[in-house]
Amino acid sequence: MLVHGSNLEQKLRSAAKYSDDESRQFLAEILAHYKEWESSNETLVGPGAQVEPDDEEVVRQRVELLVVYKDFIDQQKYAEKFDSRSNLHSTVLEEFLHYLFRDLVASFGESALIGKSHTFKDIFFAAPRYSEMVRRPYARIERKDHDFVIGTTVEASFRSRKSPSMGTEEEEVVVSEAAEEYDEPALLDDVESHLFDVPAVAIECKTYLDKSMLEGSSRAAEELKARNPNGLYLIVMEWIKLSEAVNLRKYKVDQIYVLRKQKNTDREFRFLPGYVKKPIDSEVVWHLFSTVRSHLTEDWLGGVEYGIDRGWLV
Repeated sequence: MLVHGSNLEQKLRSAAKYSDDESRQFLAEILAHYKEWESSNETLVGPGAQVEPDDEEVVRQRVELLVVYKDFIDQQKYAEKFDSRSNLHSTVLEEFLHYLFRDLVASFGESALIGKSHTFKDIFFAAPRYSEMVRRPYARIERKDHDFVIGTTVEASFRSRKSPSMGTEEEEVVVSEAAEEYDEPALLDDVESHLFDVPAVAIECKTYLDKSMLEGSSRAAEELKARNPNGLYLIVMEWIKLSEAVNLRKYKVDQIYVLRKQKNTDREFRFLPGYVKKPIDSEVVWHLFSTVRSHLTEDWLGGVEYGIDRGWLV
């Protein structure tokens, strides 16, 4: 089950929280509508990497399904029962991105990565003492959580160049159990093997975006591009909470998508009789999909050797 469905199931299984009768009833109601949304998206096929005439229509249908489910789950009684800390509402958008890009990513093979991820941020070496440093590198991988990623998982091996364990063929080789967790390296004699995710596309999902959130996303985008210059960093939100005084061009994100084409209003005002909530716009979602597909299907040529032939490098 995907991220939003898992969130619902965890709440239903929880004995400590959301155990009152009203919460159980609300969760059961939401789960029934979720299964309809999930099933309808599973039935739809595409778009994929190959451009087809009906691609935009399929995206429009996926948006229509999202609007129906989002309108249901955004009812006042659910919004008041499950606040932002529950992640119930925020995970809807994350799961929608999976449906939107699922068939596109599948076009690149089974090893392609899609979904929430702890992606590679940096690497450092932290041996406990010099005698250990010359034996093995003690590499540590620093990671960054991202709401939605399209990329790949990398396995990298590290070994000190002239490790004491690199002896003669007659010496016994000691093999330890290989850890499968991302946080712990697998050890094979004196070789460390690390797993980490590298994003080709990273998307931050927000209900709304304000200046402090944008600054944090910009720092994350800069860190991503410093280690993976071919990475694309996007922000997707329902509402925007920025003024004209914000200079968007100074931030490192590649694009910011406002799905409702609407300024943010505090949640309690959204339930007033006169408030008009714009629907999620399929035109915006189509632009998002097209941007990501173009990035994943085009060549990433660049650098000095490529640019020197034309005379400009960047």
